[in-house]
Amino acid sequence: MDFRLTARQQELKGTARRLTDLITKYEDDCEENNGLPPQAHAAIRDAVLDCGLQAVNMPTEWGGAGLRIVEQAVVQEELGRLTGALWDTVWRPANALRVCTPQQRERFLMPAIRGERRDCYAVTEPEAGSDPQNLSTTATRTEDGHWVLDGEKWFVTVGDHADFLIVLAAAGEKRAPTLFLVDKDTPGVEMTRVPRFMHTFVYEHPEFTFTQVRVPDDAVLGGVGEGHELTRSWFTEERLMIAARTIGAAERALELARDWAVERRQFGSRIADFQLIQGMLADCAVDIAVNRAYTHQVAWEVSEGTADRKALHAKAALAKLAASEASGRVVDRCLQIFGGRGYDRSHPVERLYRELRVDRIWEGTSEIQRLIVAGELVKRGTGVLQLPST
Repeated sequence: MDFRLTARQQELKGTARRLTDLITKYEDDCEENNGLPPQAHAAIRDAVLDCGLQAVNMPTEWGGAGLRIVEQAVVQEELGRLTGALWDTVWRPANALRVCTPQQRERFLMPAIRGERRDCYAVTEPEAGSDPQNLSTTATRTEDGHWVLDGEKWFVTVGDHADFLIVLAAAGEKRAPTLFLVDKDTPGVEMTRVPRFMHTFVYEHPEFTFTQVRVPDDAVLGGVGEGHELTRSWFTEERLMIAARTIGAAERALELARDWAVERRQFGSRIADFQLIQGMLADCAVDIAVNRAYTHQVAWEVSEGTADRKALHAKAALAKLAASEASGRVVDRCLQIFGGRGYDRSHPVERLYRELRVDRIWEGTSEIQRLIVAGELVKRGTGVLQLPST
């Protein structure tokens, strides 16, 4: 087994770090103003296009970077160092858009890849959070071949900035879970509330209502009844990217805490010489190293197609669960090492402390990840934990 980064992966890592360093200069503005002005978004968009990291999850023939999952994880790990969730300015269109028809591709996906449009995924509802199958949003077929959407969606990340939505609805009399492409300016689409959350996020997570929203038949993405399967595939990839990003965030926090511990003197010594501080630094290093290794392993397995879909779904859940919880522990320790200074909102560790908390909730709570992993263990045994054979 060779765990070294390939030359290509090392190149991508360096490119992503340089882009991250460039975007870092916007962190304080994002925190102080709860977002960035249009000119900042435009400058970041140009930088992303210049370095070729636009739509890393989309094929090169459509204008994306065409990276394999393991390469995407390497990039996301670097971007995860950013506070204010500025990693999200480096856009990755929802992978469900890969099944666009040629006409949908021209209208929605290609502009999204170029950074001219932005999508958002509308799945969660007031009564359908961890259980997306409990949909109340409906799509009713009309006699003239259209669909009419009615319902409510919560936590639609990037919904304030995006100009089209991917909406999961129960379609027809059979209530078949189906995805629909909906322009945000379609009559009946209303952004009803923009909650303020614990973290500062470069974009918002608004709530939407859909009232008699009429869309044509070609608004269906991937076919009637394919909504859950496409969303499951999206979750698998997004959970791996969350794992990678949280590792990057944890590593930045540890770097800052380590440097502070070496510089800071109390009682005549560097605090890095105190064993309790050393223990916290060591525990942080363990959490980061172990979770990076496992996340890269699962990302490689997805890239190689070496395991079946259900096994990979469980492994991605395991990676997201372990990395998000470990990274929360890391940042908590690092804030403690900084003491009162670490509690200041102008400090990156304080911002990471708030921002990493949601990674144990979105794209499936830690509790749901545990149920996914346990379900696979009960059904198929511990083989799901093993490396694939050659």
